[in-house]
Amino acid sequence: MGKDMGRYIVKRVLIAAVTLLAITFLLFLLMDLLPGSPFNNEKLNEAQKALLEHKYGLDKPFFVRYWIYLKNLFHGDFGISYVIAVDQPVSNMMATRLPITIRMGVQAMLIGVVIGLVLGIIAALKKNTWIDTVATVCSVIGFSVPAYVFALFLVFFAAFKMGWFPIRFAIDQPVFSSILPTLSLSAYIIATMARYARSEMIECLSSDYIILAKAKGINERKVIVRHALRNTLVPIITVLSPLMIGLITGSVVVEQIFGVPGLGQMLLSGVQNNDYNVIMAVALVYSFLYIVIMLVVDVLYGFIDPRIRVSGGKA
Repeated sequence: MGKDMGRYIVKRVLIAAVTLLAITFLLFLLMDLLPGSPFNNEKLNEAQKALLEHKYGLDKPFFVRYWIYLKNLFHGDFGISYVIAVDQPVSNMMATRLPITIRMGVQAMLIGVVIGLVLGIIAALKKNTWIDTVATVCSVIGFSVPAYVFALFLVFFAAFKMGWFPIRFAIDQPVFSSILPTLSLSAYIIATMARYARSEMIECLSSDYIILAKAKGINERKVIVRHALRNTLVPIITVLSPLMIGLITGSVVVEQIFGVPGLGQMLLSGVQNNDYNVIMAVALVYSFLYIVIMLVVDVLYGFIDPRIRVSGGKA
């Protein structure tokens, strides 16, 4: 078992490393294919633009630039900003923004998973009752409504209309002012987790071993907690990876709506200004976070289900 688990982890780490390297190349290629340049300022003539491109090495062949970027990246150097903060290291720009984005993402994930699981399990236990109906309708709404629409609703109702929360993110009140952005991001997670939890719990409660346990006279609460709940949580772990995609893409728009100085806002600013290094850095950080979370989920699932690690993830 130990050797199988070790090989499984090594294989997953290698796949993650190769995937990240491939993403790096594709992103760099995409930046090269984008029309225009960071120096599209109308005040600059063609000669001045050419001088700036030469100064920053943008006139070198593609693979030469990629190799230089890759070597610098291995030393934690994401390059410098060409437009947003001229000649400032991109890593310094991310230093204050990354913790804000991560904190908000972790908050949204924890709230979404906990509330979603509770709602889904309650709905399953109260199947075909009004509680189940309400929970199902709320899940469908949360699953269907994009994060930015939910964010705009919260801004209008909870901030503008009722005045319960600040409309914009405030650095001096990071926790309080991040409540609305966090709720905006957690709505989809709550809905998804509730749907999966309800479905898995209903299927689990109708399985033979649960029916047998009840027939033996075992207390229903013990059956649910010790058997049904445990077996319901195992397949739900696999849902965490796709949820991260929604969380990452949603944070870009939500941060813009609430004025959160995170990576999402930085990415949009980089795209608007053709600041290649900023775009590359943020996209790579998002990719890295997603790959790491997928790796953790894969390894965790390998521990829980031995068939996964023995078959190399095909079971």
